[in-house]
Amino acid sequence: MDLDLAKIAEIVNQYGFPIVSAVGMSYFVFFIWKFVANKLVPIIGEASGVLIALIDRIRMLDNDLIRLQQKVNVVLQMKEEHNNANKPKT
Repeated sequence: MDLDLAKIAEIVNQYGFPIVSAVGMSYFVFFIWKFVANKLVPIIGEASGVLIALIDRIRMLDNDLIRLQQKVNVVLQMKEEHNNANKPKT
């Protein structure tokens, strides 16, 4: 499908510029749609799966940090109670 300028000019002369440009743009839209459907959608789906896995891991780490902070608070409270119990009363 080797179109040179003379053939393009003849097609534009025969059908008119708006018709030729509409056909060209419809091919362009079809090409972009095909590219998105075949190339980008699978990649976005895979990235979405990875993102969900990372969010789950972050939530697990957040829960672990909360539990660790509670344990530290309990130990500090027990240490303070132990220190208060061992102070001489005046």
